[in-house]
Amino acid sequence: MKKLTTAFAVVLFTLTQVNAQDFNKWSIDLGFGAHKPVFPMSSGYRTNTPALWQANISGRYMLNEKFGLRADFGYNKFSEGKRSKPFNSDYYRGTLEGVVNLGSLFNFSDWTKSINLLMHAGAGLSLLKPTSANNSNDKMINMVVGITPQIKLADRVALFLDASTIAHFYQSRSFDGYGTTSTMRISGEIFTASIGLNVYLGKNKTHADWYVNTKNETKTDDDLANLKNRLEAAERKLASLNNKPDFNKSGLISELDNRYSKKGENKVTPVASKVDFIRELLNKGYQNVYFDFGKSSIQKHSLEAVNYLIKYMTENPSTSAQIDGYADELGSTTNNQSLSTRRAKRVYDVLVAAGISPSRLTYKGNGEDASVDKNSEEARQLVRRVTFTVR
Repeated sequence: MKKLTTAFAVVLFTLTQVNAQDFNKWSIDLGFGAHKPVFPMSSGYRTNTPALWQANISGRYMLNEKFGLRADFGYNKFSEGKRSKPFNSDYYRGTLEGVVNLGSLFNFSDWTKSINLLMHAGAGLSLLKPTSANNSNDKMINMVVGITPQIKLADRVALFLDASTIAHFYQSRSFDGYGTTSTMRISGEIFTASIGLNVYLGKNKTHADWYVNTKNETKTDDDLANLKNRLEAAERKLASLNNKPDFNKSGLISELDNRYSKKGENKVTPVASKVDFIRELLNKGYQNVYFDFGKSSIQKHSLEAVNYLIKYMTENPSTSAQIDGYADELGSTTNNQSLSTRRAKRVYDVLVAAGISPSRLTYKGNGEDASVDKNSEEARQLVRRVTFTVR
């Protein structure tokens, strides 16, 4: 046990030399709860299911927001349950374990800020001391695997539940102390269930358990910059079609609101070059319809895009339009497929209600659009949309 503790201290000392990041890496994990020794037990001896009095304390160090190490020290008190012969045994264990932050790996932060999930596994040494049976202590090797849901209570504290199994090798005495075993493989096993607190240490506000890496937001910035450049290019092209030298954003709005045409004395005469260009703008996604997360109702500022299509199809009665709906990657694939279809159908219904013949319209849902960074709300907003293809 002493050698294991010394080795762990050396490892942690080495890790602390790594450059600090903007999250805390250390925590103390305190837990207590119930257990059940599965085997070996002597005939006539048993514990309650579950039985109380097991506790553990851990020192944990996270290498980054996904992976870490911890040293865990635990104590179990075994005693007789109902319809059992009396006995008492003390059990001590120490383990060196690896920790995986499943919440970070699977992007829990996309849907929650207060629930997380850790997994831990490792090996160490155990000592069984039968206090009622006058037998010698039993030393063994253990292996531990467990899973730990967390609920964040504050920046420095989280509540955890833990379920673990501890397997033993070279265990020669039963947990009650009165029997022996000669099993050469796994010779003992215990299940434990704990509730406890993660207490976070360090000068930063956030611990690695709850840290969200924002480095990928560069891609979001690129997406938004690209969209801005596309819109500016569209404005420049529209400006080149207008004869007025002082054409500006107000002029662009005026052009669109005037149904992309010049007014004659008694009637509206479409301008062919502008008709073709407006169709190009619609087909290339410069006038999309956007939606809030999980919703199929059109955002108010997107109604203008629907109105432009209505105007275009009204002035060009020989045209038809395909309406395509999309959803972001959050949620199940089945739900997102249904949501994208409902979004397309909502736009279709608005067009029909505005007087566009259903025979000129088709709609479909294309499910998830995975072309942007799903970790960014700004990027996901760009793909919660309906697009048009005008023919």
